[in-house]
Amino acid sequence: MRAVLSRLTIAIFSVLLLSSTLHIASAFTDGLMENGNFELAPKSSDLKGTVVLKQNAIPGWTVTGFVEYIKAGQKQGDMLLVVPEGYAAVRLGNEASIKQKLNVTLGMYYSITFSAARTCAQEEQLNVSVAPDFGVLPMQTLYSSNGWDSYAWAFQAEYKEVEILIHNPGVEEDPACGPLIDSIALRALYPPKATRENLVKNPSFEEGPYVFPNTSWGVLIPPNIEDDHSPLPAWMVESLKAVKYIDSDHFSVPHGKRAVELVAGKESAIAQIVRTIVGKTYILSFKVGDASNSCEGSMVVEAFAGSNTVKIPYTSMGKGGYKSAVLKFVATATRTRIMFFSTYYHTRSDDMASLCGPVIDDVKLLSVRNPRKFV
Repeated sequence: MRAVLSRLTIAIFSVLLLSSTLHIASAFTDGLMENGNFELAPKSSDLKGTVVLKQNAIPGWTVTGFVEYIKAGQKQGDMLLVVPEGYAAVRLGNEASIKQKLNVTLGMYYSITFSAARTCAQEEQLNVSVAPDFGVLPMQTLYSSNGWDSYAWAFQAEYKEVEILIHNPGVEEDPACGPLIDSIALRALYPPKATRENLVKNPSFEEGPYVFPNTSWGVLIPPNIEDDHSPLPAWMVESLKAVKYIDSDHFSVPHGKRAVELVAGKESAIAQIVRTIVGKTYILSFKVGDASNSCEGSMVVEAFAGSNTVKIPYTSMGKGGYKSAVLKFVATATRTRIMFFSTYYHTRSDDMASLCGPVIDDVKLLSVRNPRKFV
């Protein structure tokens, strides 16, 4: 009898353990969402030309409003609709949206990365939402010459199941006008902490949004992003234009695997609030370089720590490289805002169109008692 009960107990425990394991495994971590690149097409009976006829016609997605399924090489009049990767993308017309539900870890921070392109209007924008959070991403500025940019937006999961929705709020004369969307991915973010060795959080930008491995244009962190829900944890984008998140697989990075490129002059800035002690002397050090992306010329990065500032010149040949810089200051408050932006505007010499600029990386802040920590 005891042996039977023992075997039964083990069986029940195994089922519970398997159930728990399956639940953990189902929580999303990193990578493309289900059919995130729209390679799984709707049935031909669910399409009228390019128009999607049913809400659940695209596998993995629910669509609302005027949504088109666009194949690579397709034309709109004389204009070629370029799909950034693979076979297909979707176009969101007036008030159209796509959405998908997925399991996440309650309380975890996540960043959504997706690629988008304008097709008609110059004032297009997208609403991205995960209840109760939402954000409006402007698309007026085109940063890449190929017509596509990748964007990131972050949220904190307040439920174990969330619904990610991308919506075009535009109202154009042509209902088909609207942005193309492709390659939607998610990455779990782990909020970084300051340490004794460095008062700056996420100093080398290693924690950040998902970067598509088969694209070469980086990921834009949109303007007016606060640090509580930033896809670049601990950092804010305090500017009218985006900054670009780059990786060492596709660009030259001064330190580690990730960095930030200031692509829009003084309109492209990043900032962080750090804890300081009034009257104490600090050294802010950082690296300035170029991304080896044909961004050439005389660059200047302006760094701020409270009311203190320094201008760091850097001559770029567009082939990679960097220099170290230092700003020494005395704290006048218990919170000090550090910020970086580029003095000048630059475009790549190989296409004369793509916005580019200096790269910032390896940001360190310590009291002057520890000068040997800086290199």
